[in-house]
Amino acid sequence: MATELIYFLKINIGIALFYAFYRLFFYRDTFFQWRRYALLSFLVISLFYPLMNIQDWVKEQEPINQIATIYAQTILPDIVIKPDNSDKWTEIITNIVPYVYYSGVILLFMRFIVQLFSICILALRSKRAKINGITVRIPVKASAPFSFFRWIFISPELHTEKEAKEILVHEETHVEQMHSIDVILSEIITILCWINPFVWLLKREIRNNLEYMADDNVILSGHDTKSYQYHLLGLANQKAAANLYNSFNVLPLKNRITMMNKKRTKNIGKTKYAIFIPLAVLLMLVSNIEAVARVTSKLTKDLDVSLTKNESAPETASYALAPITQETDSAKPKKSNIYTAVEEMPRYPGGEQALLKYIVTNLKYPVEAQKAKEEGKVYIRFTVNENGYVKDPTVLRSVSPLLDNEAKRIISTMPKWIPGKQKGKNVSVYYVIPILFKLDGSPANLKRNTSEKNQVTVIGYGAKSDSNIKTSQTTINEINSANPPLYILDGKEISGAEMKKLDPNSIQSINVLKNKAATDIYGDKGVNGVILITLKD
Repeated sequence: MATELIYFLKINIGIALFYAFYRLFFYRDTFFQWRRYALLSFLVISLFYPLMNIQDWVKEQEPINQIATIYAQTILPDIVIKPDNSDKWTEIITNIVPYVYYSGVILLFMRFIVQLFSICILALRSKRAKINGITVRIPVKASAPFSFFRWIFISPELHTEKEAKEILVHEETHVEQMHSIDVILSEIITILCWINPFVWLLKREIRNNLEYMADDNVILSGHDTKSYQYHLLGLANQKAAANLYNSFNVLPLKNRITMMNKKRTKNIGKTKYAIFIPLAVLLMLVSNIEAVARVTSKLTKDLDVSLTKNESAPETASYALAPITQETDSAKPKKSNIYTAVEEMPRYPGGEQALLKYIVTNLKYPVEAQKAKEEGKVYIRFTVNENGYVKDPTVLRSVSPLLDNEAKRIISTMPKWIPGKQKGKNVSVYYVIPILFKLDGSPANLKRNTSEKNQVTVIGYGAKSDSNIKTSQTTINEINSANPPLYILDGKEISGAEMKKLDPNSIQSINVLKNKAATDIYGDKGVNGVILITLKD
C-alpha cells in the first residue's frame, strides 16, 4: 500500500473518531468557545498526527513492541481466491476509484473558487455605508444579511432599526472572532476528504457552532431572546445574495433556537475537554505502532508463484524441511530479545532482487497440492539472529500443510543474511515473507499467463510418459519461437542453441519471468523475459 494512501486513510480515520468523540461528549453543552477550539483541533490533529514520528521511542518499549508484533500478525490480509473474471473486475474498479476521487476533488475545488470569487464580486459591486458606526456593504439587490471575513452584507430597507442592531451584533461577532477562518479550513478539508461522510458532518457542526456563538453574543449584549428568535424566523424566507454560489451563510434555525433556550452547562463540565488530550496521544501512538508493524511485516516483494497444471505429473512425497544452516562459531548466542523493527533491518545478500531470485529459482509447487487444487498465500515469519542465520520459520497464516511445508522449506534453506542492527550492535530481528501459490490453468494458456506484469509461472514436469515429454517439448518450442529470452539453467546462463539440445525428460521445472519481474533481477538481459530451467537431481 502506498505511503500516501496510508496517510490519507489515517486522516479519515482520525476525523471519524473525533466526530464520534464530539457527539458523545461535547454535542449538548453550551461552551461554544471551547467547542470551537476542540473542533478546529480535531481537523488540525487529523492532518498532522500521521506525520508525528515516535517510532524510535516505540521500538525501545518492549511491551509496545510486543503489541506491534501481534498487530503485524493480525492485520495480514485474508487469502482470497478469485476467478479470472473477478480479477478483471477488481482491476477495473481499482483503476476507476482514483479517477472518481480526483474528479470529485477538482469539481468541489472549482465550486469553492467560484464561491469565493462571487463574494469578492459582490463586495466590489455593493455600496459601502456606516450603520451605528459599523462599516457595511449594501448589495444592489436586497437580500438576507451575512458576513465574510471583514465584510458585512446587509440590506437596511428589509429591517427595522432594532432588527438591524441585532443583525450587526451577530455579524460583528463573526467578523471580530474571524469565524471565516473556520469556514475556509473546514471547506478545504472537506474537499480533500469528500468521500468520508464524517468530514461533512464535522463541517456542519463547525458552522452550527459559529452561529451558536454569534447568537449567544446577541443575547449577552442585552437583546430580548424571544424578539430575536422571531426575527430569525422572519429571515428564514430570505436568501443571501451569495447563496446561489456558496453556503457560507448557514441558518440552522431550529437548532439555534433550541440552543438559545437551553440551560447553561455548569463550569465543571469543562473538565471533560481534558479527555481530548489522551485521545490525541492514543491516536498518535497507534499510528506509530502501525508503522512499526508495517515495517516488521513488510515483504521485499510479493512473490507470485503461478503453476500451469500438468495432469500427468506423478505423485511425489511431501517436501521435508531442510536443516537450517549450522553456526560455525563455538558458542551459541545467549537468549536475548527479538526485535520487530530496528534502525537497520536485516538484508539478504545482494538485496531484495537477489532474495526474489533465490525464491523463484528454488521454490517447487508440491504436485499433491496441485492435484488437490490447493492455492493461496502463506505468510512465514522467521528470525534473523545477530549472526545473520535464519532461525525458527513459523507459519503466521496457513493455507495447507503441503504449501506451508514448502514455504518453510525454502526459508529454512536460505543462506546467511546481513544481520540487523540497533544502536550499532547486531541484534535478532523478526522478518515476514508472504509467498503466493496460485493455480492458473493448462499449458495452452502459457502465453496469456506470462504476459501479465510481474507474473512468475512455474511449470511442473517429471513424468516419463511420452505424452508428458511431448508437452514439455511443445512448451520449449513455444518459448524459442518468441523474441530470444535469457536462459538460466540451474543458475547458469546458457544460449538458445544449448536450450534446444536439452532433453525435456530431464527437466524438473521451468520458471518464466516477464516484464518488470525479469528486468528487476537480471537487468537489461531480461528485457525479453527470462527462462529459469531446473533439472532433476
